[in-house]
Amino acid sequence: MRDEAKPRLSAEQVLALAPDTSSQRAARSLATLARWRDAGHSPDPPSLWGLCEGSGANPYQTCVDLTEPAYRCSCPSRKFPCKHALALMLLWSADGIVTAEPPEWVTEWQTSRTDRKEQAAARAQARNESRAAKQAEPEQGPNKTAQRRADRVEAGLEELDRWLTDQVRQGIAGASRGGYAHWDRMASRLVDAQAPALASTVRRLASVAATPDRLLTELSLIRLLVAGYRRADQLPPDLAATIKARIGFPLATDAVLAGPRVRDEWAVVGVRDDGDERLMVRRFWLCGTATNRPALVLSFAGPGQQLAADLLLGTTVDADLCFYPGALPLRALVATRYAPAAPFTEPAGAVTVARALGSYAKALTAEPWLDRWPVLLADVVAVEDTPVRWHVLDRDGEALPLDPAIGPPWWLVAAAGGRPATVAAEWTPAGLRPFTAWCDGRLVRP
Repeated sequence: MRDEAKPRLSAEQVLALAPDTSSQRAARSLATLARWRDAGHSPDPPSLWGLCEGSGANPYQTCVDLTEPAYRCSCPSRKFPCKHALALMLLWSADGIVTAEPPEWVTEWQTSRTDRKEQAAARAQARNESRAAKQAEPEQGPNKTAQRRADRVEAGLEELDRWLTDQVRQGIAGASRGGYAHWDRMASRLVDAQAPALASTVRRLASVAATPDRLLTELSLIRLLVAGYRRADQLPPDLAATIKARIGFPLATDAVLAGPRVRDEWAVVGVRDDGDERLMVRRFWLCGTATNRPALVLSFAGPGQQLAADLLLGTTVDADLCFYPGALPLRALVATRYAPAAPFTEPAGAVTVARALGSYAKALTAEPWLDRWPVLLADVVAVEDTPVRWHVLDRDGEALPLDPAIGPPWWLVAAAGGRPATVAAEWTPAGLRPFTAWCDGRLVRP
């Protein structure tokens, strides 16, 4: 359990959990003790609760488990967390809730959560034991379903290889004239071949089609992926796992959680949302305080669904992470949390531009298909070279260009006021994409 003397979440960090701006506004209006009865806080387990008067005859029962955080409210809202849970956390962040013994309805909820976790852990252990027993059995040949998928992927990659050859033979300068449809047709055939990750890679070629050198690089990397898959049985297991993941072979969550665990105080240094009307993706970038190891936790949501918001920007989480296998283990799952998130003033481990590029070069050696890499830069300022090209410059005079697609970083310029700042960002082939900065200990984001 964390020391209660440590700082609580700020109001900004609590509001970052809200599913939309209207929930933020509603939570602020409810974050007053006049709207609550029997509100309390317990440090063990770390939790909040209270009764909020609503439109119904009975007050809404609201409680929050601060370890994850997790929420429960008897209100009819389909938003998660609802405005009542957010308001309760705002009151707590302002030290407006007294410490008390939790009432019975809160204890029952906590007990049911513990029971569900234990049951889920037991089921996972049973699945792992079953998987281990099957692996210990004599080889019976490949599973028919897996074999059918492998055959479809193989046929799809054969067609892709011919298509790649045609792009070069016909001249890549003319490839952009076909527009998005030119790339989408090949990507759709890869989806049919059950290679969805590779299909997404082919679709992204449309964004670099007007830049011949970038396009040739991306086509070459796809060709390398095809060649690697054909020789997967001759490659080191970690590299083979990377290739299969880049093609789109799924890996069960249980299989990842059955692997080695890395415990650390994980600092959440960045959160970025991407996607379209079909699928939204939220990327949580973490950095180990002791290990200085980067980690990427993903959350996916379809239409009408909410993205996960349980990793709070600007906090550290004492947790076990399980990394997906690969030549460069980066994506991870949170396996076990040991304490509530705790805010930090500024992340540790920030480096110069030269050291950041050195770590990127090492990562690229391990995985040449890497399309983004987290960097934490120390004492940098945003400078403008041209109206469309900005850089961040460190104290050694080394600079990194910003991705022109993100636009001018006025948010960073305004927050820093010309002073050096610590900046967390993604380094990509198109340039740097900052997503968080710390200016004089204050967290700011676009």
